Amino acid sequence: MPELTRRRALGAAAALAAAAGTQTVAVARAADTGHHGGPEAFDEVYRGRRITGRAAGGHHHEHGAGYAVFIDGVELHVMQNADGSWISVVSHYDPVPTPRAAARAAVVELQGAPLVPLGMPMPMPQQ
Repeated sequence: MPELTRRRALGAAAALAAAAGTQTVAVARAADTGHHGGPEAFDEVYRGRRITGRAAGGHHHEHGAGYAVFIDGVELHVMQNADGSWISVVSHYDPVPTPRAAARAAVVELQGAPLVPLGMPMPMPQQ
């Protein structure tokens, strides 16, 4: 029997953590899946901001998402990656398992600032 070394113990712990993380993401995706294979609709207040999400028609299908997310009534552009994870225009480099998680991540990132719709010019700060 091979001797248990620190390297082997750390390797085994890392493998278990990776397996647990993968399982957690799979459970989160399964819980947020609606009846037609898409994400479930949601409407909640998160950190004082109203976040909603629902299946969308029209131009959203061009992006492959077919899903619309809103923060305080302003649309948050979300996209689904090929691996099933989701990103938003606010937290583009931090994929999450569901559109609800993307909305929550955007609320955290905005830190109370209003969401500015895409294509709208940013207001210049007053001096």
